[in-house]
Amino acid sequence: MRNLKRMAAFLTALILCLGLSVTAFAAEADTGFSDVDAGDWYAEAAVYCRDNGLMAGTGETTFSPDTPMTRGMLVTVLYRLADSPSLENENLGYPFADVPGDSWYADGVYWAQLNGVVSGYSDSNFGPNDPLTREQLAAILWRYAGSPAAEGSASFADESGIASWAASAVDWAQESGYISGVGGNRFDPDGTATRAQVAVILMRYDQAQTEEPSPEPAPEEGTDVLVAYFSATGNTENIAEHLVSILDADLYEIVPEVPYTSEDLNYSNSDCRANQEQNDPAARPAISGGVENMEDYEVVFLGYPIWWGDAPKILSTFLESYDFNGKTIVPFCTSGSSSIGGSVSDLEALTSGAAWLDGQRFSSAASQEAVSQWVDSLGLDLGQGA
Repeated sequence: MRNLKRMAAFLTALILCLGLSVTAFAAEADTGFSDVDAGDWYAEAAVYCRDNGLMAGTGETTFSPDTPMTRGMLVTVLYRLADSPSLENENLGYPFADVPGDSWYADGVYWAQLNGVVSGYSDSNFGPNDPLTREQLAAILWRYAGSPAAEGSASFADESGIASWAASAVDWAQESGYISGVGGNRFDPDGTATRAQVAVILMRYDQAQTEEPSPEPAPEEGTDVLVAYFSATGNTENIAEHLVSILDADLYEIVPEVPYTSEDLNYSNSDCRANQEQNDPAARPAISGGVENMEDYEVVFLGYPIWWGDAPKILSTFLESYDFNGKTIVPFCTSGSSSIGGSVSDLEALTSGAAWLDGQRFSSAASQEAVSQWVDSLGLDLGQGA
């Protein structure tokens, strides 16, 4: 699995490269593309992306470097960067009439929709072949990063032309140094990015994956933080692993005694196991194994997916299995669009004497940087520099 730790570096490279004009790269002796000369500033990137399966050409011998990036292209690229997670157990529904289930961009579109990265123009129209605008790009990357908050507000001469749904994303992108104006202090929200520019970005990001991570200092004492999570399809697991890396915490996966099958999670079937459990207030799915030293943990980060606006009932089993008196519980969830909402109050009612902090929703593709920013905002004294 590619390491998403370097998402911040990818985002920075992506935005900064939007203004590329002439950048020197090693010339490719033979690009294999009739429209990419060996001396072109993007030649090495076009070849690299093709050879590494990141971005294909538009034909057997064409790359179309000056062609605008489309909405379908970008979500497909991000889906590949997220290691193309399986959608087998997801309730897709295929709502977009202009995104057939067998189209080359279908998986990227529906993965992005499920994870709250991008929605359609309407409930039935996605516009996969529409050129990607700069404000759409900012919004998609902002959501991909976990929708982090910006402290300030961007000030562009054409700010009134930025759509309201992209305003926070543009503020974040400018404040973080990811994007600036295009001249005359304009943002140019309707401007487009080319395939050549994005190819360079992808090459830089992918090559960064081979860099050795900086060694983390060993903790002085044993950790008193536990990250406990339930993840039916792997989405919540990604966030839990980010937390473990950030906090140097212990990890515990809540594993059902009877694993969930794809049929169990077939939400369109009202009689499937997941539906039956969620509709039964007394349901308590059995858990395989347990936390042997729960008394040693002072802080428990508790993660889960949102099922029909609530936490899966196996979380109730977990909370009722231990004494959380005096502990701090920090909930987090993954969801394509639903907020963490009332799921926290329902879970809190199952514990006695525990302090619950505000929860946070993430998309499954949220970067470690976004998760780290949330941890910092909690103000916890964890004694580990988190």
